[in-house]
Amino acid sequence: MDENSEFLPSSYEGLKKLQKEFEGYQSKAFPSREPRFFALELAGEVGELANLEKKEWKGRKVKDSDFVDEAADAMIAIINYANSKGVDLSSAVSEKMKKIDNKRIENPEF
Repeated sequence: MDENSEFLPSSYEGLKKLQKEFEGYQSKAFPSREPRFFALELAGEVGELANLEKKEWKGRKVKDSDFVDEAADAMIAIINYANSKGVDLSSAVSEKMKKIDNKRIENPEF
């Protein structure tokens, strides 16, 4: 296992800070929302982003700003969901990236 891959990000502290700031906002603005609300919100937002890709794939013109808006919505939803479940995204993403990178190293066809 090569935990020092040159391709992996060196720090996830920015994500940790962002998640903490979102948690402060979320706990004040939406204190009664359960994880299932945020999971459904996430599914909806990712679905909207995928729908834009589908439209573009079929040859329709989609504004770049629409992709930006939906990507932001999906990011907000995943952070809100993670906070509602007590998931430390910086640790989870760091560990997952190491696993992905190890697969890449072990199997270049991955």
